[in-house]
Amino acid sequence: MTSKKRRIAAGLGALLVAAALGGATPAAADPDNGPGTAPPPKVDLVLDLSGSMNQNDAGGETRIAAAKKAFNEILDALPDEALVGLRVLGQGNPGNNKAAGCQETAQLAPVGKPDKAAMKTAVAAQRPTTGWTPIGLALNKAAEDLGKEQGSRRIILITDGEDSCAPPDPCEVARQLAAQGLNLVIDTLGLVPDDKTRKQLTCIANATGGTYTSANNAQELSERVTQLVDRAVEKAEEVTIPTAVHGSPNGCADAPLLGPGVYNDREEFEQHLWYKVPQLPGQELRASATVGIDRNVARDYDVTITAVSEDGRDLARHTDAGSGRMDGQSAGLRYSLPQKGDDQPEPKDARITCLMVSTAFHGGPGAAQSPGMPVELLVDLVRASDAQAADTHGLGRGWIFLGVLAGVGLVAGLLFGWIVRLFAGMRRAV
Repeated sequence: MTSKKRRIAAGLGALLVAAALGGATPAAADPDNGPGTAPPPKVDLVLDLSGSMNQNDAGGETRIAAAKKAFNEILDALPDEALVGLRVLGQGNPGNNKAAGCQETAQLAPVGKPDKAAMKTAVAAQRPTTGWTPIGLALNKAAEDLGKEQGSRRIILITDGEDSCAPPDPCEVARQLAAQGLNLVIDTLGLVPDDKTRKQLTCIANATGGTYTSANNAQELSERVTQLVDRAVEKAEEVTIPTAVHGSPNGCADAPLLGPGVYNDREEFEQHLWYKVPQLPGQELRASATVGIDRNVARDYDVTITAVSEDGRDLARHTDAGSGRMDGQSAGLRYSLPQKGDDQPEPKDARITCLMVSTAFHGGPGAAQSPGMPVELLVDLVRASDAQAADTHGLGRGWIFLGVLAGVGLVAGLLFGWIVRLFAGMRRAV
């Protein structure tokens, strides 16, 4: 995402979060799964034990030795808030039996309050074999390790090679996991990676909004994983958990009912998804949609968000277009429902405003249509008078500031001219 896009998205997000609520009708979503304070974050560390980890090029030691050394440092530095588990892949020795080798993954420590001594012992006992590299299978199993309860989930995959067992393709597995709305992020770490490994690990991370980094020795590996675990804890403390929602592709009539909040959905190429928001007279609806670009897409695309009345009239619309690959594309709008009379509106006076999120994306070479690309929808309602006052106040401060600058400039110019003339007169007198 470009700096400009980030500023727009961040500004709108802050606007929605900071705005005072105007008595909006609550969302029709399940309250047990709605936005709220995040529980402790969960992290599953997944380590590759395939035969290539025995190679001696990780800062002068074998890759597995570098990984073990890094794991001990990582465990010692774990935040108290983190619930951590450990899984390995490729740990067996099936020889040329690919069918058996591609089932080799095991959980060494369940996700929970870590028993650091037991985890260190378990890691120390591991020996790379001639096994295969079933990354897709391991990611599915790691997602099961983390469970499906609300909260931040993070898989940190450490490998020195690409998957050798597809299907399932690990990129497709990552997309499918993201499509389940489990608030799951996969971060990938390539230990002395080659180009093919780097490409695959980048694809896995991008599919879930995670990060890819490389490490060439134990110190770099320890630093990277520690940063990722710390980030998981920080994000769990900072953010509201989005609510999974499924917009209607058939129109507003059967669209889900939303109140103020943050929502996650999935949208396929060139699709329209509909949502309904109850809006009281005198309220301003503020909404934005961000589509995450998690796969190869063709150039020239756009995202449009439109507010529509129940009888089909366009009320407000905004389109934002891109011409090259970014992390995401966003569009936002505002729509005020006029206040009738001086009486306070009652809930029965609420009208339904339909929101339609449209995409104009085309898949690039090899891009899958399903599952759809991730969509984050922000919805808020504020009193229109408060919104207008805030806007007017901001504009007023801007004009005052410009006036002060002009006055200071005028005075400074006159003073500078007077000083120049004074010195010129003194030189003539001499």
